[in-house]
Amino acid sequence: MDPIMQSLFDRKSVRVFTGEPVTAEEKALLLEAAHQAPTGGNQQSYAIIDITDQAIKDELAELCDHQPFIATADVVLIFCGDSQRNLDTYREAGMEVRLPGLSSALGSAVGAAIVAQNVVVAAEALGLGSCYIGDIMENCERVRELLDIPEYVIPAAMLVIGRPTQQQKDRPKPERFEGKYLVHENRYRRLSGEELRDMYRKKAGAKGFDAWVKALCERKYESDFAKEMARSVKVWLKPFMDGE
Repeated sequence: MDPIMQSLFDRKSVRVFTGEPVTAEEKALLLEAAHQAPTGGNQQSYAIIDITDQAIKDELAELCDHQPFIATADVVLIFCGDSQRNLDTYREAGMEVRLPGLSSALGSAVGAAIVAQNVVVAAEALGLGSCYIGDIMENCERVRELLDIPEYVIPAAMLVIGRPTQQQKDRPKPERFEGKYLVHENRYRRLSGEELRDMYRKKAGAKGFDAWVKALCERKYESDFAKEMARSVKVWLKPFMDGE
């Protein structure tokens, strides 16, 4: 298999690092890979916040659902959808323009996520481990203050990157759902109850569908962190609600 394709199949989240530093050359390659990502209109409407201050890493580890491993990562990058820079640019050119709306928020956030995935692929190619942290969207008020994020910027994703331990390298990649449940031809098709049960059969195992899904829901969808994220996302989006 082509090495790039193989890396996509092999890659898994890494949450334990050796502590050996990522070199300056490696980090520069990660960031250059980020800038090569496709973006809408080639406007590069994103901002990457490179966290090098250990005190900020420590606080982010607490703010992002109390995950200590965040503070141990050598590289911590926050990928933001940035509508503020475009607005400032238009105004610098003497233009009076509409304020960014929800389309700007969504478009820039999706673009930032695409940029982040370029870094994930580059990290895998360099033998580095990475893990997405979606919890960066939680605790909006404190994160905004901590990182000086202006009102038309949204942190879409955070990546922690480091050298994986041997245990992390050897750990099996979690099994994915079969593609037949995820790929819809021409139109979206809602899955039947029977199909949903079959889709989760391997993951549920001996625990059974009902019990496994209930535990998943309580751990993810109905958890305190999920409710906080729902609250915070409304705050992140509020400035865009007044736009057009």
